[in-house]
Amino acid sequence: GATAVEDKLQNGVPECIDKLAQAGIKIWVLTGDKMETAINIGFASSLLRQEMKQIIMNLETPHIKSLEKSGIKDEIELASRESVVKQIEEGKALLAASGASSEAFALIIDGKSLTYALEDEIKKTFLDLATGCASVICCRSSPKQKALVTRLVKSGTGKTTLAIGDGANDVGMLQEADIGIGISGVEGMQAVMSSDISIAQFRYLERLLLVHGHWCYSRISSMICYFFYKNITFGVTIFLYEAYTSFSAQPAYNDWFLSLFNVFFSSLPVIALGVFDQDVSARFCYKFPLLYQEGVQNILFSWKRIIGWMFNGFISALSIFFLCKESLSHQLFDPNGKTAGHEILGGTMYTCVVWVVNLQMALSISYFTWVQHIVIWGSIAFWYIFLMIYGTMAPSFSTDAYMVFLEALAPAPSYWLTTLFVMI
Repeated sequence: GATAVEDKLQNGVPECIDKLAQAGIKIWVLTGDKMETAINIGFASSLLRQEMKQIIMNLETPHIKSLEKSGIKDEIELASRESVVKQIEEGKALLAASGASSEAFALIIDGKSLTYALEDEIKKTFLDLATGCASVICCRSSPKQKALVTRLVKSGTGKTTLAIGDGANDVGMLQEADIGIGISGVEGMQAVMSSDISIAQFRYLERLLLVHGHWCYSRISSMICYFFYKNITFGVTIFLYEAYTSFSAQPAYNDWFLSLFNVFFSSLPVIALGVFDQDVSARFCYKFPLLYQEGVQNILFSWKRIIGWMFNGFISALSIFFLCKESLSHQLFDPNGKTAGHEILGGTMYTCVVWVVNLQMALSISYFTWVQHIVIWGSIAFWYIFLMIYGTMAPSFSTDAYMVFLEALAPAPSYWLTTLFVMI
């Protein structure tokens, strides 16, 4: 009789790898399988294609085999090292000869050759060869070699590395990579326990990277840019007021207004943006994998975009300050003949800041949910509620904000008109 063990790919692996390749992600396979099995896996997973030219590195030369029979260790190591260097140079020559042609190369190297290729004197040229190939397969790799290859790519290219594995042999690789993903399965939970993220099947990597990866990059970059915007808008109005008062140390806003701006009146919409926003749908991410390159090329978090948001905040602050100052300083503020003091000007400016930064957030959001509606309009409403309640407290506590809303701001049409014009 005979016993056979079938080791097959999970469902969706070829399609997943093809999508990741379309997204511009470079995929290396580090496996303990023998070379023939690794090549078959490469073809089955769409990592290797028939039109690819394979650069195979191994130590199966007649000269090295004869030395292995003689058992002279030093000569074997010297010949093996020279053979690896020669094969690397020949591979680089093939890449150089291909020039800018569309011919794709695949590098396939066994564990013995990899031992010498990872030596300090050789690893730089080996990395140059490997990065020039469309696909790389390292077979008969030990757990240590998997970790060393990951470290070489991470330190040699400066790129973000992601390792995915399902067994104890992959633990070192998962820990060495910037991001380690463990697949829970029949090979135990060692990989999962040593990873940053756990998934049940390899095909889930497609959604993790192309959808959630893109969303997270878009959310975080927008969130940080908006934090710059709202704080510059708030801070510059304070600076302009200080300059307007000849730096007399008279604050533009009440102390509680200053303390609560980033706590209750502007931060919750930003947090909701960072959690729920979707610039494109999941279906769109699947259909156009190249959207993933937005994060790789840092398009949404470039200095140009950051400075643009900062400039927007500066312009918003100028508009708020000068419109409020000019609309309130040369007229009677209420029918009783009262003119606008610093508490009225400060309250009006603060109201305009709260409205402007939250409306800017509403315009920036791509995907509205009920959470965004609650936090944006709720932040604005809470400002009026707070101002009304705080102003009714004892003057010793509310200081210059005592009854400022109920008796000064709310009855004055100029307060509401100024707020409306600033928003427009």
